[in-house]
Amino acid sequence: MTTWVGRTATEIAAAVREQRVTPREVVAEHLARIERFDGRVGAFRTVRADAALAEADELLSRDLGQLPLAGVPVAVKDNLAVRGEANRNGSAATPDTPAGEDHVTVARLRAAGAVVVGLTNVPELCVFGTTEGVHGTARNPWDLSRTAGGSSGGSAAAVAAGMVPLALGNDGMGSLRIPAANCGLVALKPGHGVVPAGIGHGDWFGMSENGPLATTVEDARLMFSVLADTEQPPPAEPVTRSIAVSVRSPLAGVRVTRPYTIAARQAAALLSEAGHRVRPANPPYPVWLSTTSLAHWTAGTAVDAEDLDPRRLARRTRVHAAVGRRFVTGVRTGVRREQLRARLAPFFAEHDVLLTPALARRSPASAAWHERGWLRNILANTAYSPMTPPWNLTGWPAMAVPFGTLPSGAPCAVQLVGRPGSEAALLDVAGQLEVLNPWRRTARLD
Repeated sequence: MTTWVGRTATEIAAAVREQRVTPREVVAEHLARIERFDGRVGAFRTVRADAALAEADELLSRDLGQLPLAGVPVAVKDNLAVRGEANRNGSAATPDTPAGEDHVTVARLRAAGAVVVGLTNVPELCVFGTTEGVHGTARNPWDLSRTAGGSSGGSAAAVAAGMVPLALGNDGMGSLRIPAANCGLVALKPGHGVVPAGIGHGDWFGMSENGPLATTVEDARLMFSVLADTEQPPPAEPVTRSIAVSVRSPLAGVRVTRPYTIAARQAAALLSEAGHRVRPANPPYPVWLSTTSLAHWTAGTAVDAEDLDPRRLARRTRVHAAVGRRFVTGVRTGVRREQLRARLAPFFAEHDVLLTPALARRSPASAAWHERGWLRNILANTAYSPMTPPWNLTGWPAMAVPFGTLPSGAPCAVQLVGRPGSEAALLDVAGQLEVLNPWRRTARLD
């Protein structure tokens, strides 16, 4: 008997279009896997079992041959509206009121034939790089003793555990790339304005972007095409690119550990052998990047928490918002972000792609981080995920790509960054890495 769990979205959609399997059969198999394993993984806040099966049946009334995601089960991060479901954003302070309409990205996925099977766990207000809180804890399926990362931690865990082949998340300081790197997935944070945002109250001043989490580059390309409402075909012929490799942390005082520096250098060596022009080169990160990152990170939370009852927020969230309130006015001017873009633009005029480690060290242990102090959370997050924030501040596209393994056997990863409009180039380079150094797609949970 053919099983569709563990198959790619591209494979599933092709089989549904060719009527080799029905959408209900595909969705039912994935719902069974969620029921079997999510008690251990903690990917989902809510599972839409009956609704998903009904929506799968409704697909049969449509022209399946015209649906790029025909019958593909997807998970949605719980800070985006799904019609008929509450959007809790990881908090007890948010209303338990069903959304009247889908977020535009969810609507695009459904229009393409995808079936939303559930909403995934996030840290409160999607603030931190670990996912735990009043609605659940998302663990890394490759190592259940470790956090899946955050803030799209539940979405990443769902894909890595084979509960869905695709998930929708978003990234305001690394929230797609961090959990993808932990969980062995491909994630793309598009450049500003490429995919509709509409996240929270102002998209963290325009830094947050919606994007795909997938097990393969082909699937990430497919989902990105649907989200951006544009075709993203791979190049007909190989393109030689100028690639800079840097293992330096953008944030002063944070050290990148050996497994991640090795991964970046080995990936660079493979790309060089494939014909790309690869050389070591560090972007000219400014000394004020650390304080600017903290100001924007906290100010975004301050705005999102404005209309919520602070007594129902976790202490770390309350402190984060309180710190950020003093920065909101300055952050809104956008001056520092423009200065950062101006400083880094000449580097990207010289290099097509920047290759870096995706993280500085393995993810923290899966624990009740939401019950711990604010400073302890800040230090833990900064120590392991300093590589991602600059590219939210600039608004330029960036990807996490699996590459190799850590000593524990969990996945390792690299990051690819490009100038505005280079999403296709990043996907192309990621696809070459996938061929040159294939990765395992789904964690074994049996």
